[in-house]
Amino acid sequence: MSERIVVVGAALLDAGRLLAARRSAPPDLAGRWELPGGKVEPGETPEHALVRELREELGVETETVARVPGEWPLRAPYVLQVWTARLRPGSPDPKPLQDHDELRWLTPEETWDVDWLDQDVPAVREIAANWSAL
Repeated sequence: MSERIVVVGAALLDAGRLLAARRSAPPDLAGRWELPGGKVEPGETPEHALVRELREELGVETETVARVPGEWPLRAPYVLQVWTARLRPGSPDPKPLQDHDELRWLTPEETWDVDWLDQDVPAVREIAANWSAL
């Protein structure tokens, strides 16, 4: 049995809003929305992977805050873990640099205004249910 590979997603919060990123690739995911992030590389902690991925994908400096309870299966051997994160003071605004063509800051009322990727929906539900505590 192969070892699972962790994919980290960011519940990037700022001023009470959650950042959603629209995929530009691959074609089967393009146009749908996700929590930005990516794979944890060998020897890397999930928290460090998330900070690195957000720097690469969005050009921002962030810090992780807390893990969102739960772990969600993706296609084998991948599993999704989500952390809340915030922009570091002085960080530029996020921009879609890799894998995305649009970003949106969503208020709690706007959470479901975007077409989330199926694999992100359970994590977004968990975030939405606990928004006031995040």
